[in-house]
Amino acid sequence: MTEILVSEVGPRDGLQSIDRVMPLEAKKRWIAAEAAAGVKEIEVGSFVPPKLLPQMADTAELVAFARQIEGLNVVALVPNAKGAQRAAEAEVHAMSIPFSMSETHSIKNVRKDHPAMLEEIAAASSIARENGIHFAVGLSAAFGCTMEGAVSEDQVVRLAEKAVEAGAEEFSLSDTTGYADPAQVRRLTRKVKGAVGADRLTTLHLHNTRGLGLANVVAGLEEGITTFDASLGGLGGCPFAPGASGNLVTEDLVLMLNAMGLKTGIDLEKLLEVRRIVEEALPGEPLYGFTPDAGPMLDYKERAAA
Repeated sequence: MTEILVSEVGPRDGLQSIDRVMPLEAKKRWIAAEAAAGVKEIEVGSFVPPKLLPQMADTAELVAFARQIEGLNVVALVPNAKGAQRAAEAEVHAMSIPFSMSETHSIKNVRKDHPAMLEEIAAASSIARENGIHFAVGLSAAFGCTMEGAVSEDQVVRLAEKAVEAGAEEFSLSDTTGYADPAQVRRLTRKVKGAVGADRLTTLHLHNTRGLGLANVVAGLEEGITTFDASLGGLGGCPFAPGASGNLVTEDLVLMLNAMGLKTGIDLEKLLEVRRIVEEALPGEPLYGFTPDAGPMLDYKERAAA
C-alpha cells in the first residue's frame, strides 16, 4: 500500500489569510487534535514580522508546543534569512521558503526580485544546514499568476535549478493562484523532476479555487508525488494573490486518498471532529468541504482497508 503524507498547513496558510487572530490555546488544541487523528506533519506558522501578520505572532510558542508531540514533524514557513534564523532558534524540524516563479508576485509577496530571493535562499539554506534543519523551497505561482498571467514552464525549471545551486534540499510545486489543471500538473512535475531529480520534488501545494484541486492531486499521484498540502476546512489562500482563495480541504483529501486504498495513517472520523475546534475559535468564519456535510460513503472503511 502506497504511503502518502498529508501535510496540514491550516495553522499557517489558513490563518494568515483571515483578519481575525485565533487564540493561542485554540491553535494548540487544533494542532494536538490533528496529531491525535494521525496527521504526521503540520506547518504551525510562519516567522514573519508580527506587524505584517499579527496572526503569526505566536509561531515560536506553537513550535515549542508542537515539538512535544511525539511523531509530529513541525514545519514553519520563513520569508527570508532573518525568518530562517528565528525558526532555527525555535528549533523547528523543517522550514520552507517561498520562491515565486512570477517576479511580480515575488515583489508583492516578499518585496524581492528573483536574484534577491536566490540570495535569501542561499543564506537561509546555510542557517538550516548549520542547525540540522531540513530546508525546502516552495516554487509558488508555478502554474500561473493573477498579475502576470501565464508563467513559463522553462522559467520554473530554470529557477528550480538555480535554487538547487543555492542550497534547496527539496521542492514543492505550489498552485498559489488556483490556475493549475491536471495536464499541466503532470507536465510541469515531469519537467522539474527531470531538472532537479525525482528525490527533490516530492510535494504539491494545490488550491481548489476553481474546483480542480482533487483532480490535480490524482495527476500528481500518477507522477509519483507523495506529499500533498491541505488546510482543515479549506481555510486560506494567498493574501498577495488576488482571488486565490481556497486551499485543498484536508477532510476531502483524506477521504479520497483513504478510499483509493492509499495509506495516510489518518483517522477520518477523528479528523472531522477537529473542525469543531476551529468553528468554536472562529465563529462565523466560512469553512468548506463536501465530506463534513455528506459524510463518508457507506463502504468507506472497506475501501480504506483494501
